[in-house]
Amino acid sequence: MQDYAPRARLATHEVTNQPDAPEDRNLLEDDLPLREALTRDAPDWVTERLAPLGREVGSERVRALGEAANRHPPELRLFDRYGRRLDAVDYHPAYHALMHLALDNGWHAVAWQEEGHGGHQAHVAALYLLTQAEPGFCCPVTMTHAAMPALRHSSSLHERWSPGLLSWDYDPRALPAERKTALTFGMAMTEKQGGSDVRANTTRALPTEDGWRLNGHKWFCSAPMSDAFLTLAQTDDGLGCFLVPRFTPDGERNAIELQRLKDKCGNRANASAEIEYRDAWAEPLGEPGRGIATILSMVQQTRLDAATAPVAMMRQALSEAWRHVRTRHAFGQRLSEQPLMRTLLADMALEVEAGVALTLRTARAFDGAARGDAHETALARLLPALAKYWHNKRAPGFLAEAMECLGGIGYVEESPMARLYREAPVNSIWEGSGNVICLDVLRVFERHPDALAALRQELNAVRGISPALDAAIQELVTRLEAPPETLERQARWLTQRLAQCLQGALLLRHAPAEIGETFCRSRLIDPGPVFGILPADAPEDAILARLPN
Repeated sequence: MQDYAPRARLATHEVTNQPDAPEDRNLLEDDLPLREALTRDAPDWVTERLAPLGREVGSERVRALGEAANRHPPELRLFDRYGRRLDAVDYHPAYHALMHLALDNGWHAVAWQEEGHGGHQAHVAALYLLTQAEPGFCCPVTMTHAAMPALRHSSSLHERWSPGLLSWDYDPRALPAERKTALTFGMAMTEKQGGSDVRANTTRALPTEDGWRLNGHKWFCSAPMSDAFLTLAQTDDGLGCFLVPRFTPDGERNAIELQRLKDKCGNRANASAEIEYRDAWAEPLGEPGRGIATILSMVQQTRLDAATAPVAMMRQALSEAWRHVRTRHAFGQRLSEQPLMRTLLADMALEVEAGVALTLRTARAFDGAARGDAHETALARLLPALAKYWHNKRAPGFLAEAMECLGGIGYVEESPMARLYREAPVNSIWEGSGNVICLDVLRVFERHPDALAALRQELNAVRGISPALDAAIQELVTRLEAPPETLERQARWLTQRLAQCLQGALLLRHAPAEIGETFCRSRLIDPGPVFGILPADAPEDAILARLPN
């Protein structure tokens, strides 16, 4: 960590026209859209509990931890010095420090310990802040959080595993679960030959006298140092879901062999492994042959987190760009005062506001579903897919624009922009890539028509406020009446439009009038293919005034 002031004067010149080094910030206090969303969508305790996290993730200390965890990716250790198999992954101390920041404060457990009382809003808001420290380490936090609904499919497994999963602690030691102070969970679902088509999985599970045994290969195992993994395997009854512990009941390392760690485009701080089960001991979870339905209860949770992360990265990039342009001068004027730059940043700020609104509204639907609210339950089936698809489609272009605001400085690794840009595609690929998500939206409409009815109710609540939104809703109604084969070809258009219309409706209801109306006009009437295209009379000053000073 830099603990001294850099020299402004070098041997041949003085360094001028550059922003000061970043200082400690409070990322919750600086984020007006987040604070407003929490005020309307969450009980007061959520913001109070988030306050220390906002200070931590905005500190120079945590910023340095994120940079170090990304710069020093995990390393695979297959054997010890004597040739004994280890199947271990070594992480940089910065990674462990970030895991402590998340798990010691219970952000993986809060959704379940405060379920129905703001827990999901608290988890999502915390993940949004933690992602701005470093996105990669958030994967095991998400997996551990998301395992709880799947565990509920088995009372015995839930009784044994949930206390460690809900513990406010981080214990990275490779020990049997009963000897640890806290537990983390991972997931291994996809295989080479099938990918998203998990029904094509070939991993086989066979019953034995002392439990089930798994044999097969998994293409992506998230967080391979976890204490247990949820996985899919074929049985005589069909595809089943299994819990595979890292250690067998007799305390021996389970036969989960790590083949290699993925050399990924981004997400460098997180380990993703190819693994083989070689008679790995496992316990069935859920009904026989209903493995997909069981594990989807976990996937539904991870999808909401995968919808939250890109909004957090966009927010971080926008903050970096805004800080830069308010100090940097070009062509005799500060960048933040130049009309085209203001238009670009105002457009980007609108996107972040819309993303925050949709993310927190989705979290509120999850909490309402936990209370048995029929309307919220219907929304909870649909909104994670809409948010995951659209937020992740917007992020890569957004991050590229933010990088351009910094110019060449943004393109080098000292800036967080390069790390964010490399991270941008991952959440769109994990838990269902774009086409898979859009097809899932159509399946929700087919199997749960109440979900579409609930969404229409949300949109109809703002009818008559914005002509742009009214016209977009009417077009949606018409297109949704198309035959199934036409709907499938238009699934991307429908998913995008539904997400944007709901974002517009949320902003019209809850944000200042100039925010909601400008969003609807710029997104729903002849939208431009890039950021920086707003109506000529857009209230850019009012939009930018909501960014931190």
